[in-house]
Amino acid sequence: MREALRININSLPHVINSLEMYFPKKERELQKCMISFKNLRLINPIIRAVTEVGYSQPTDIQDAIIPSILEGKDLLVFAPKGSGKKAAFAISISQLLGRNPTGHTNIRVLVIASTNEMAVEIEERIKWCSKYLSLLQFRINVEESAESQLSAFQRRIDLLVATPEGLLEIVEKRAINFSQLEILVLYGADKMLEKTLNNRIKNIQKLIPENIQTLVFGTKTSDYVKKAVSTFLRNPVEISTEAGPVEIESISQCVYFVEKRDKSELLIDLLKNREMEQVLVFTHSKYIADELVEQLERAGISMGFIHGNRRRIDKNEVLDNFRSGKIQILITTDIEAKGINLGQLLYIVNYDLPTIPQTYVQRSGRVIKSGSEGLIISFCTADEHMDLKKIQSLIGFTIPVGIF
Repeated sequence: MREALRININSLPHVINSLEMYFPKKERELQKCMISFKNLRLINPIIRAVTEVGYSQPTDIQDAIIPSILEGKDLLVFAPKGSGKKAAFAISISQLLGRNPTGHTNIRVLVIASTNEMAVEIEERIKWCSKYLSLLQFRINVEESAESQLSAFQRRIDLLVATPEGLLEIVEKRAINFSQLEILVLYGADKMLEKTLNNRIKNIQKLIPENIQTLVFGTKTSDYVKKAVSTFLRNPVEISTEAGPVEIESISQCVYFVEKRDKSELLIDLLKNREMEQVLVFTHSKYIADELVEQLERAGISMGFIHGNRRRIDKNEVLDNFRSGKIQILITTDIEAKGINLGQLLYIVNYDLPTIPQTYVQRSGRVIKSGSEGLIISFCTADEHMDLKKIQSLIGFTIPVGIF
């Protein structure tokens, strides 16, 4: 791999455009969003799609990544979770495929993800971004047999998402033609290039045409990963940013130790006694979210909720109502909340403590970004004590116990 062009993400100016005060507030926000993304030379169907999902403006990493991809450059990107990497390449690839349609029936873009869960997330991001484009994508599902998925490859596929093992199973059936491949994406490279998967990646490389655009994404900078992907890349632009300093000590925080069965009752008491507004409640899963919604409804508390079982049109309506203040309480999961601008937040409730400490910081960061003083409230059961210790070790202080 020849010398890479290095970009310090922290030195990039953020694009902010002033708007005439004659626009109503919501229209001004929409106009600002459209102008911010248009500065990245995105086509209107994509701007419309990302605006509907709730993006207000590109993140710093998206400002850096999107232009390079659209210019056809190879990329080597290291950035923390939650920085906007997935959306950045999903937006860019959707634009490239949408602006340059071909009559080819063979695969034009191959995205290889480190895990099946990651592949599902990537598939969802691309669906969001390409909503108003006639792109056809397919995800190889490792939970289904290869034979049951072969018929999909008899039709046109613009973009294929797969894990290394899932892809190789289909390849063994001689069902895939990569002769027209234009772009290869390796997402989660730091995990994918561990010894257990490295041989699979090498086998996949043998199937790929030379001189295509290659995009490599990882979380942490690693010389090992750089060396492992060097044969994939040609004069790559290297973009790296470490996780920023933890700033959440500036936000008020508290923790309530509670029995698991009493969580919903505690939340109901807090919501009623504190008269809380603009509250974002995080649960581990959509199943817990559903149970909590039922319990709050029985208590006469009005709220909105978003998770994977809701239609996109329903989610957009809930998000609009929350941003405008019509709904004061929103229940969600980390996956559903990713990349969505929720406006000003006064409270975040960790109904379930995250098992990954960095997720606590990412959740709390929503209050910082919204510009409010805010309060972070966490519930901790006996099973979650170790999670709390890990969080406190990361942020560097003990979270005080909450009082009524």
